[in-house]
Amino acid sequence: MLSVLILLPILAAAIIAILPVSFPNHRIRLTALIFSGTVLAWNLFILLKFDISNPAMQFKEYLPWNETLGLSYQIGVDGLSILMLVLNSLLTWISIYSSNKETERPRLFYSMILLVSGGVAGAFLAENLLLFFLFYELELIPFYLLISIWGGAKRGYAGIKFLIYTAVSGAFILATFLGMVWLSGSTNFAFDAFSTENLSTAKQILLLAGIVLGFGIKIPLVPFHTWLPDAYVEASAPIAILLGGVLAKLGTYGLLRFGLGMFPHAWSIIAPTLAIWGAISAIYGAVIAIAQKDIKRMVAYSSVGHMGYILLAGAASTPLALVGAVAQMFSHGIILAILFHLVGVVEAKVGTRELDKLNGLMSPIRGIPLISALLVLSGMASAGIPGLTGFIAEFLVFQGSFSAFPIPTILCVVASGLTAVYFVILLNRTCFGKLDNFAYYPKVLWSEKIPALILAAFIIFLGVQPTWLVRWSESTTTTMVAAISPLEQTVISEVALK
Repeated sequence: MLSVLILLPILAAAIIAILPVSFPNHRIRLTALIFSGTVLAWNLFILLKFDISNPAMQFKEYLPWNETLGLSYQIGVDGLSILMLVLNSLLTWISIYSSNKETERPRLFYSMILLVSGGVAGAFLAENLLLFFLFYELELIPFYLLISIWGGAKRGYAGIKFLIYTAVSGAFILATFLGMVWLSGSTNFAFDAFSTENLSTAKQILLLAGIVLGFGIKIPLVPFHTWLPDAYVEASAPIAILLGGVLAKLGTYGLLRFGLGMFPHAWSIIAPTLAIWGAISAIYGAVIAIAQKDIKRMVAYSSVGHMGYILLAGAASTPLALVGAVAQMFSHGIILAILFHLVGVVEAKVGTRELDKLNGLMSPIRGIPLISALLVLSGMASAGIPGLTGFIAEFLVFQGSFSAFPIPTILCVVASGLTAVYFVILLNRTCFGKLDNFAYYPKVLWSEKIPALILAAFIIFLGVQPTWLVRWSESTTTTMVAAISPLEQTVISEVALK
């Protein structure tokens, strides 16, 4: 059942790559849409079959692969990964649908997107360390090509920088995985085949440091974030959606799955440091976003700040905070996706992303009032306005983290307030303001509005009905918290209060 989410996108990528030259470009895009839509429908079917009361892995599949290396095809899904799978398939479909119908080299373009989708799904589903690493690295070259070939003026530089940082991230993670198995004396890389409890505290902290560094680069957290603005800004809007909406979630997922999940004792020791790190990332991302003149770069830096909230929640390790972390991962994905899509539409119609050159887009004279209205909605969601999905996710994170880390939580709340500041700046200068001319921009087609309307529907519905956002992960996250002994939880609280 779960293998469909991995194999179908990879098979689709292979089929599209070998389509004959005579095959029309618009049909290549249609083929990619059909395949990605099928994956999304199957993902929703799995979601409906998912037992929210069961904290363990469900729909498990196992196939021996290479027993000498301890490598097996072992996959499953639980409350930590089910929403990430839905997010991956949804944003894959959105990115393909919102892509330019006249995209050059469409066979390569769409096959790379589908290959990324299959690799990301495999990483979220893997129950074997080496299998996770293989899928984790599978997206590296496709994303590099998607940035370097279809990106902006500095696409080559951004692509190389992304490649180097992601390769370093993978090196840290692989070294840590090998160290985990070697030091534990296990010969199997399956998640449940070894335990870190018998390792000394020093060894646990050393291995956990590799996990934090590897996934911290992927998220990214300050100061490993410098690849992010270049990659997000130079990538085309559909690829920026995947970078921010899906790829960054591999980093936060990895921290929770392998950091908190496999090193609960060591995690409790470094939790205060992680909470402070999350607060610093949140404040830094918000402050730097305020200073930006390019609205796409502003949105990119906002992502750095919002990822800090997830690190804070993971550090707090309370049931409410972890539910909030998963909710924040999903909410941030759809909010960032709609922002990048709308920024792409504005750039395509107006010809610029500069704040100093944009004004009055909400006016009917400009011709894009609906896009401007959706930009206002998405900015409000990112700023955590009540009634939208961003609010409930942030509220759960802050409420669940305050008892463990009051000061870092307050700093993150301040960062959330600063988010409102830079989005007010963005919206005031782009959607409102005095018209400096009466230019009427090209009409926005319905095909360009549909992705934003779909994402806006998610933002509103999940904001009004937050149960549909948090119910999937409660059992799993509660079990993860229970793995941290009461003594270790007391240590977290005592250190936080000092």
